[in-house]
Amino acid sequence: METRRLGAGGPLVSAFGLGCIRMSNSTATADEAEGIATIRAALDAGVTLLDTGDFYGKGHNEELIRRALSAGGREKAVFSVKFGAMTDPDGNFGGMDGRPQAAKNYLTYSLQRLGTDHVDIYRPGRLDPTVPIEDTIGAIAEMVQAGHVRAIGLSEVGSETIRRAHAVHPIADLQVEYSLFSRDIEGGVLDTCRELGIAVTAYGVLSYGLLSGNWTRQAPSPTDLRAIMPRFQDGNVESNLKLVQALHEIADTRGATAAQLAIAWVLAQGRELGDIVAVVGSRTRQQLAEALPAAELVLTDEELAAIEEAVPISAVAGDVGMPGMRDGER
Repeated sequence: METRRLGAGGPLVSAFGLGCIRMSNSTATADEAEGIATIRAALDAGVTLLDTGDFYGKGHNEELIRRALSAGGREKAVFSVKFGAMTDPDGNFGGMDGRPQAAKNYLTYSLQRLGTDHVDIYRPGRLDPTVPIEDTIGAIAEMVQAGHVRAIGLSEVGSETIRRAHAVHPIADLQVEYSLFSRDIEGGVLDTCRELGIAVTAYGVLSYGLLSGNWTRQAPSPTDLRAIMPRFQDGNVESNLKLVQALHEIADTRGATAAQLAIAWVLAQGRELGDIVAVVGSRTRQQLAEALPAAELVLTDEELAAIEEAVPISAVAGDVGMPGMRDGER
């Protein structure tokens, strides 16, 4: 498994990371035994980066990871943990909490649920507009000094916030949606990260399943978050699936799948500098096995050009991912 370093002084991680959210996602049928087996299979395959959040399944996801590593494996894993998203008992979103005392409180419970004495990368899940980012990062920096956190990350923020946070403490990576269908970090946020020596941890690399090659025109169920995503709406989804079909045709020439090609494209954007990692949300061992070959799929310049021509960003219909979940800087 190829490895890449998150930031100048951050951890060395596998270029392919495992996103664990779907193992605790209430919109899917969670199978704890399968989730545990999938995490263990990923570690056995050389995947070291495990991405989670203290609000994934209201803490369930962190506990699941602890159980997966109960027989050993903590030394192989790099924990990337988000915090700060608040919900009520009915699951209604209550905003972000980036207060310094809250950051330390959330960390305390994450350490307990994960069964560890430190988190490798700790990051606010989104920007709290009521708290200066300097205050939030300053509190996490104190936890770095105390040994409870190894590195600090950010999630879905723009260049100004990145610069302000980095001035307080070196930022290892920015977690951000980035895929063939979501490329708005190019030319702005990505340039800022590279100027400051900050890596990018890309999530949504399969555009919430749209680039998987398995999605059809069916409407998502009302409880599925994709039901409110613009790219899955009538009129948009048909256009986007035509682009996926074009990706299928290129993938066939490499004996790969559309999903593998989409993941490999993201990895290719950071291959020269070694500064982009792809986080893939696999819920089962089968999904993991289908995605993992992308880590070894090196695309030629000609193939990258063909992909760009077949899937131009200007042809993608609908806005990115989850509406209202970015800080508005981009």
